[in-house]
Amino acid sequence: MSRSLPTADEPFPSSSLEQRAGRWLQTVVLGAATWVVVISLLAVVLSGLGAWFPWLVLPVALVAAAACGWWAHGIPARSLPLWTAALLVVVSVGAGIWTATTHSEQVLPRRDSASYLQTAISMAETHRRVVPVTAESVGGPEVLALDGITLASPAFYAVGSEEEPAVQPQFVIGPGAVWSMGVWLGGAVGAMLLPALLSALGILGLGLLTARIGAPRWSPLAAAGVALLFPVLHTARSTYSEPLAMVTLAGGLLALVIAARQGNRGEVGRAATLAGVLVGGTAFVRIDGLRETMLLIPVAALALAQGQRWPRRTLLGAGASTLLAGLAALWLSNQYLGSIAASLVPLLGLGVLLGLVASGMLWWQRRGGSLPRAVSRHLADGLAVLVVVVGLVLASRPLWQTVRQSPDDSGSRVVAGLQLRQGLAVDGGRTYAEQTVVWLSWWVGIPALVIALAALAWAVRIAAQRWCAGEPLPGWTGPLLVGAGSTVLTIWRPGITPDHPWAERRLLIALPFVVLLCVTAAAFAVRHLSRRAPVAVAAGAGVALAAATLIPTALATWPHRAERVELGELAAVQGVCDSLAQGDVVLAVDSRAANEWPQVVRGQCGHPALSTTRALRQDPSQLASTIATIDRAVSARGGRLVLLAAEGTKELHALGASDIRQVSDTFVAEDARLLERRPDGLVPLSLEVWTATAP
Repeated sequence: MSRSLPTADEPFPSSSLEQRAGRWLQTVVLGAATWVVVISLLAVVLSGLGAWFPWLVLPVALVAAAACGWWAHGIPARSLPLWTAALLVVVSVGAGIWTATTHSEQVLPRRDSASYLQTAISMAETHRRVVPVTAESVGGPEVLALDGITLASPAFYAVGSEEEPAVQPQFVIGPGAVWSMGVWLGGAVGAMLLPALLSALGILGLGLLTARIGAPRWSPLAAAGVALLFPVLHTARSTYSEPLAMVTLAGGLLALVIAARQGNRGEVGRAATLAGVLVGGTAFVRIDGLRETMLLIPVAALALAQGQRWPRRTLLGAGASTLLAGLAALWLSNQYLGSIAASLVPLLGLGVLLGLVASGMLWWQRRGGSLPRAVSRHLADGLAVLVVVVGLVLASRPLWQTVRQSPDDSGSRVVAGLQLRQGLAVDGGRTYAEQTVVWLSWWVGIPALVIALAALAWAVRIAAQRWCAGEPLPGWTGPLLVGAGSTVLTIWRPGITPDHPWAERRLLIALPFVVLLCVTAAAFAVRHLSRRAPVAVAAGAGVALAAATLIPTALATWPHRAERVELGELAAVQGVCDSLAQGDVVLAVDSRAANEWPQVVRGQCGHPALSTTRALRQDPSQLASTIATIDRAVSARGGRLVLLAAEGTKELHALGASDIRQVSDTFVAEDARLLERRPDGLVPLSLEVWTATAP
């Protein structure tokens, strides 16, 4: 009897209001997720052709929103108790308001969020993804031909020729496209507020997913648990890609459950197709969305082996959206793809391997192959044990493994500097990847990880039992396998500089997955025990399981509840912009200026900007000679060369610069960059900028 418990929705009386509530909330989530993919695809075409105009894009976006809502409204929905629907709305809206009122002001591209913001500003102002630069505006092609002079800066690549140069933003197109609409509607602040809205929709989507997998009355608690996760809050406070990915993945997995629950019925086509489109379309906003897309392959293979028709539509939708996202990246983000090839190629290889294995197993089955009876009899228990063993191996990695990368990697130099400042043994090659389970425990607590592992093992056992019995797999099998596979791959290789809390971006599938497992386990405990024990005992068990997750999560987030990361940075940037005059050409002459200011000056201030390379800055005589050459070229075209420094005036004095002025003298608060412990507050960051004219 226990095998059927988690596959059935919790029964309750249904009224027309409850049916409408469930349908409309589902429509909002699926419509929004579809809209993100559609707008990203639209941006590929329009921004690629230089036609990303507000008068064109905003009306089309409204029409697209209506069309996406209409499409989503036709997907079968389940009713929800009115109090459940109301609580889901309250939690999601409350999370959005909390996030919006504490939003960050990360403007200088020191982190990915500000890089996305500057990309959005560039797209909004220039109407293009890859922005041409007039060579004459920076002194002519001969200036760009000088050794050590470049248009490039972190997150922005110099492409094209010296005669026809251009700047290509890093990453894929989706976030820049969506956030650029915020720039049109409310400037940089408008863009900074949009992630809060998208994050709220993602939280609502995860709540609805919890309802669909069999715990409808517990879904507001699951949504609240996700909203309380500090990494979710942290990324939603700024213009990262994660809020968008949360919407598309939550919507895609929700549609996947709907498709699986509808089985072979005719109306399943729309949900099945949309599931593939949304999961695959996540690659428009995050390239590592390929990881979740390839995990659809084993899910589809298992359902196809049982004679289900819906996986064909899901694979078709995923293949189409992934192909389009890949072609878009090759066209408009090819420099970025080249820079991450070492991570991307193995991921693609793993996807091909999964496809080959799945195809081989289906071919073997069609030829009459089947598991031996002895294997079938012990498969469920064996897989459950395997899940526990894998979890324990991953948790124990710090006891037997120290993960390192090449010490020549740029990230190794960053890690070495952090280790030196934090009094740790200097070993820049360390990635700290063996500590990822510890990272998880910082934000949800060790008890939650234990509960989640037990719940995962139990769920895998139930699915395997149904498989071996020839029964249809539970509707929640797809999200379970995708979530578990993505979590294991991320825990094994997070692939990010391990400074916290910035590195927690990699946990934004693993952590919500843990919360959903724990809340679902609490729901099942109450349902199961209420049939065998007093109601008080059953309720107490459920409350204990939920509290073991939510209380540590809330306590971990509490110190960060009102943080405003880099608040005041927007005003500081505006002050630098106001100090520049018409005809100024800005050259970054020290390391920090070169890392933070070229694209800001070019995109936000609207002035031509150049940067110096590290090699040139290390040769003072060559740097001075190069500056003199640029000054003559710019002056000959009626402009003025402005030198910009952000590390003090020493470099400017060494160059003999004149009219040295400090145009920014302020401090903001940024997140700490810790390697071995959870951060609990902000640290000061100086924003000092000086300008001068060439000697």
